[in-house]
Amino acid sequence: MIEYVLKRLLQVPITLLVITAVVFVLLHLSGNLVNLLLPLDASPAQRQQLTHELHLDEPLPLQYLRFLGALLHGDFGTSLFYQRPALAVVLDRLPASLELALAGILIAIVSGIGLGVLAAVREGSLSDTVISVLTVLGQSMPSFWLGIMLILLLAVTWHLLPTGGMGQPSQIIMPAITLAAFLTPQILLLTRSSMLDVLHDPYITVARAKGLPERIVILRHALRNALNPVIASVGLQFGSLMGGAVITETVFAWPGLGQLSVQAIFSRDLPVVEASVVVLAVGVLLANLAVDVINALIDPRVRYQ
Repeated sequence: MIEYVLKRLLQVPITLLVITAVVFVLLHLSGNLVNLLLPLDASPAQRQQLTHELHLDEPLPLQYLRFLGALLHGDFGTSLFYQRPALAVVLDRLPASLELALAGILIAIVSGIGLGVLAAVREGSLSDTVISVLTVLGQSMPSFWLGIMLILLLAVTWHLLPTGGMGQPSQIIMPAITLAAFLTPQILLLTRSSMLDVLHDPYITVARAKGLPERIVILRHALRNALNPVIASVGLQFGSLMGGAVITETVFAWPGLGQLSVQAIFSRDLPVVEASVVVLAVGVLLANLAVDVINALIDPRVRYQ
């Protein structure tokens, strides 16, 4: 098990190195940083001096090495908008995004696995058909449309929940549901498919022949062996969930990393954009690592793949 974890850990810095290279090149091609820092009436001498101070007159590979060196020390530069270290600005917003993402994932896992098991156990029944139809509808709904509909219905019409913001427990309900709606259909379909495969295996027939209660057969024997692909899917979808949080946080005015990234992109605050992308990449890599470890604990065969 330790060898398996170490092998996965070695893949993290390699992946992160590739991500940082892509981010650096894309941001370098997005525009001249000197034009953002200096006023329009700056003289050519001032522009040349700032270009030299920022090492923008050096070859691109050397600039990337400087970028990596600063990154290892947590230095992404100073935010052009907040006039604070970019990493500090991002880390201030990170807890809000993690809170929303964890709430959304929890709702998606509980509802997706529960409905998926129900659909598989009652294959071909009316409940299976209804769940399948709702799944298709859930997959076809854009996050921004669902968020707006929830605001109009639950906040504006019925006055049950606040329209947005953060600070009260009730303010996380609609954003979390919006995020969960993005992930739940995939978990549901995968759980249903995996459960149907497992329920036809011989050991399930043997368990039933022993006279075990159906609840024990489903939950202890079938579900445990059907969870591996579901857990892997949750880890792979974590990055997509954080990407969806950009839209959700904007709709509900949730002060998280997604909203900050949108603001930084529109204001061309490149240090904050760099810090946001790297922090999100590290989060996704760690989430995938955690999923691999959980899969290995549930199914020992994974360790030898």
